[in-house]
Amino acid sequence: MDLHNSLLKEQQLKEILSEMGRIIIAFSGGVDSTYLLKVALDTLGEKNVLAITADSESFPPSELEETIRIAKALNAPHQIIEMSELSIPGYSENDSNRCYYCKKGLFENLYPIMIEKGYHNLTFGLIKDDLGDHRPGVKAAIEKNVRGPLAEAELTKEDIRILSKELGLDTWDKPSLACLSSRIAYGEKITIEKLRKVDEAEQFIKKFGIKQVRVRVHNEIARIEVDPGEMKQLFPYYPQVSEQLKLIGFKYVTMDLDGYKSGSMNKMLEVISSKI
Repeated sequence: MDLHNSLLKEQQLKEILSEMGRIIIAFSGGVDSTYLLKVALDTLGEKNVLAITADSESFPPSELEETIRIAKALNAPHQIIEMSELSIPGYSENDSNRCYYCKKGLFENLYPIMIEKGYHNLTFGLIKDDLGDHRPGVKAAIEKNVRGPLAEAELTKEDIRILSKELGLDTWDKPSLACLSSRIAYGEKITIEKLRKVDEAEQFIKKFGIKQVRVRVHNEIARIEVDPGEMKQLFPYYPQVSEQLKLIGFKYVTMDLDGYKSGSMNKMLEVISSKI
């Protein structure tokens, strides 16, 4: 990747942000939203930027702590709101529009805060890469007039990692994030118990030095995805991993030989569509 081209996109991002005025950022503490927050602060100033994190059932407690740490390090105004995704109609049924219900609920929670505190725009960490995948949340953003400045500037994940490193952000090489609900196969009901099992399982696997991991749930089966480069690292610990995940509540524990892939559960949509 050419740093020069990435810097040109960053300049475009700054111009977009300058035109937006005072903004609220839906802040998850991931690579994308952290970069957006940093550039927004540098461009607009602390008085014109507010990062808001929704503490919900599908957001791992460890990541909530990360948002607090990052916001503090950036001297960013930061607010945490309580939100129950499982109470959103349609969410727990976990159909192909789950992310739509989630993002719609989030934006509906943020909009009154924007009005009350005098901000002009709601934003979130949408990037160019997201536009080619199944992303119902984008539809919710369009409906609620929520903007994705990173995508508008055509910034990709690779751009953002390069630029984050240039800015000295320690999130530049952070593994990709996704809500815990994304681990549960479409059509399988989402419950607090399942979300907690997933989080506990992933936290256990990370203890072996694994950075990128997903524990996908297919009823009683836990399907583990790790980065292909980390598979050999996990091999010696398979007996402990299998034993622990069964103690957590899974009946069968498997390893996906294709390795980690963002949005891999979307393959289920192809199967469902073929049966319709």
